[in-house]
Amino acid sequence: MTSPAAPIGLPALEARLRQDLDYLELPAKAWVPRRQAEGVPVVDVVIIGAGMSGLAIAASLRLLGIDNIRVLDRAPAGQEGPWVTFARMETLRSPKGLAGPALGLPSLTFRAWFEAQHGTAAWEALGKIPRGQWMDYLGWYRRVMAVPVENGIAVSLLRPRTDELVGVETSAGEILARRAVLASGRDGMGGPFVPEIARGIDRRFWAHTRDEIDFAALRGRRVGVVGAGASAMDNAATALEAGAVSLELFVRRAALPRVNKFTGIGSPGVVHGFAALPDDWKWRFLHHVLGAQTPPPRDSTLRVSRHPGARLHLSSPILGLAERDRALRVETPKGAFELDFLIFGTGFGVDATLRPELRLVAPQIAAGATASPRGRARSRRSWRPRRTSPPTSASRNGSPAPARRWPASTASPIRRPSATAS
Repeated sequence: MTSPAAPIGLPALEARLRQDLDYLELPAKAWVPRRQAEGVPVVDVVIIGAGMSGLAIAASLRLLGIDNIRVLDRAPAGQEGPWVTFARMETLRSPKGLAGPALGLPSLTFRAWFEAQHGTAAWEALGKIPRGQWMDYLGWYRRVMAVPVENGIAVSLLRPRTDELVGVETSAGEILARRAVLASGRDGMGGPFVPEIARGIDRRFWAHTRDEIDFAALRGRRVGVVGAGASAMDNAATALEAGAVSLELFVRRAALPRVNKFTGIGSPGVVHGFAALPDDWKWRFLHHVLGAQTPPPRDSTLRVSRHPGARLHLSSPILGLAERDRALRVETPKGAFELDFLIFGTGFGVDATLRPELRLVAPQIAAGATASPRGRARSRRSWRPRRTSPPTSASRNGSPAPARRWPASTASPIRRPSATAS
């Protein structure tokens, strides 16, 4: 039996990474000819966003010998992506052993970074990765891969040019580039989706899960959450942990889904095979798994179920919202509720026309989703003009698979799910 290895420290790990790269003769030598336009140096690639995807794209390009790049992020250093801003889960949802953005380099994995500091015994004892620790890893990744992130720079417009370049207008001036890569997350192709019914309500009464929320101010308050996806559950749990006196979770569905049909998306067969599928089969695959819906993560649901003041209301779409006596009246088919604050966990809209920086290129973007039956993805443009939907059938009609129903009363306490709900 192998004894647990002691931590070697990050300096030793970084030396090993440098040696691995040297063995592979990486990064490759720069090979793209430099170019100027109108007397201005042209950047080969501008990457908009320095979260996990932006970092991995930039690091991959550098390894390939494409080093004339710029990586822009409007957030301050250390706050790129959602991990320490609006993400409110306790841990990442994916298994800890996934390679993530390591680009095939073992010494670049989260596991290598973690074990170098804490040892193999601590790795074996770790359940899932705490989200703050994941952000720390990404900061290390950025440093050791020498990703040239420029923080505090916002992109205001992508302007196609007739010379096959793109002008990237930013808060720090214009950049001319051969290519621009959008690595700006869910926000980058639309924005938070909020039902029209909330538009006339004072913002002091509601927020979207993407917003900054003062959860401390919800102590002793009556809080509602619309939705039962991952973010809805995480925000419900955070409100309860902050001291909300009650939490009403309003869900349109008659039952929560139990099976995550996207679980296998990280398999090599999907990663390498999906791109080769014809459009018809891509559509069928996504229509099936998205129509079935993703269940809320088990860990997040358990966080909510620990609190006796949490109640789940199924078959309860929001029918009406009104301000009344310094509170919010929420009407559902199961009755009316008086709340102090309402959080919309209603996902993100997919509509490039909502992004001012994309206004010149949005007409050329064909989005891959239209309004779903459950309201999770919405798009004004789609590939509908290019193809027709497959015939509706019992296996592809967007209905969730049979699931265990929660207690059916109007104010059902949230109970702990079985192990199959993970």
